[in-house]
Amino acid sequence: MDKKNFFVHHSSFIDDDVKIGSGTKIWHFSHILSGANLGENCHLGQNVVVGNNVKIGNFVKIQNNVSVYEGVELEDYVFCGPSMVFTNIKLPRSEFPQRGSQFYKKTLIKKSASIGANATIVCGVTIGEYAMIGSGTVITKDVPPFSLVVGNPGKIIGKVDKKGNRLE
Repeated sequence: MDKKNFFVHHSSFIDDDVKIGSGTKIWHFSHILSGANLGENCHLGQNVVVGNNVKIGNFVKIQNNVSVYEGVELEDYVFCGPSMVFTNIKLPRSEFPQRGSQFYKKTLIKKSASIGANATIVCGVTIGEYAMIGSGTVITKDVPPFSLVVGNPGKIIGKVDKKGNRLE
């Protein structure tokens, strides 16, 4: 890991065996766990946790207070709003721990998708390219590309263009 090509705030912690692309910035109180692979020119806000073996593409922006758990993959240009939530286990039980990758459901966020503040993405879904997930929305099933989704559970209410403008 060559620290000359990216920025990590002194309050953050980077485990061994992490790859961080050139131009990436990791701000206050964040933790990047072993095996994570962050692309180039990413921006991780305050209190972001990136789990073991997570793959994050280039130009990804993750706002404050987001945990990207093992099993989640973010393609290029994905936007994760403040305090949005990913899950990685379908039926979590404290009494019956499910620790390890064999228990985690894969979640894929495709290129240029945007997820609003306080949204929840239930594991095992794919969010299509350029989709826009509204603040507070709960995603429980796959989202097609260019969809505008809001509510709990999330419902498609329209389409957006590449810049996120709603189409009529």
